Amino acid sequence: MGNKLEFDDLDVFLKNKQLSAVIRTLESDRKRIAQDLHDDISSKLNVISLNCYLLKIPNLPQKDIEEITKNIIEYTSKALNSSKKMTHSLLPPVLDKFGLHAGIEELCAQLFDDGAVEIRYENNLEFDFKDNDKHIHVFRILQELFANSIKHGKATMISVLFDTIDGKRTCKYSDNGIGFDVNQLENHKGLGMKNVVSRVAVLEGSLSIESQMNNGITVIFNF
Repeated sequence: MGNKLEFDDLDVFLKNKQLSAVIRTLESDRKRIAQDLHDDISSKLNVISLNCYLLKIPNLPQKDIEEITKNIIEYTSKALNSSKKMTHSLLPPVLDKFGLHAGIEELCAQLFDDGAVEIRYENNLEFDFKDNDKHIHVFRILQELFANSIKHGKATMISVLFDTIDGKRTCKYSDNGIGFDVNQLENHKGLGMKNVVSRVAVLEGSLSIESQMNNGITVIFNF
């Protein structure tokens, strides 16, 4: 049996400051977007800009002009692809148009196609499309958990189950990764669990995290 943390009343856990959770979540998203813009798109635009300046060199040989033009086209294409991926990450079109279930199915399919991990997804709930503004937080929680399992947990198998448990709409998430000591949760900045806690608080739900070293993780939250 692994160590376990319970967050039965996240309003109490956050001292009834739900606004604090919302702000923390927004700031985390802004930081991630800024990092992506700086590391990915900005770097490509810098290469494009440099190559454009090179084209201004007088009497440039035709061979060099062709090579520089090729670089500009290549990096422009890469920047556009990065922009599309970022836009998709911010608001997945499938989630926006067809709802949470379709969004999660697409997310699982993408990770499976990338060969990153095997995912077992089962949904026994109906998601009302009018609640999509809340469901985006559920989607973000799963994104965070997937990233944690693959990047930090080195998991090869992930299970996601949505069902009604004790009368509450609940998600049970587990993986077979290396796990971690939940008592040291505050020291695991890379795990992003603070973001998960904040989003569950925004959903006015409860959360439990169970894990131990070399024995995966189980996260259960309701909303």
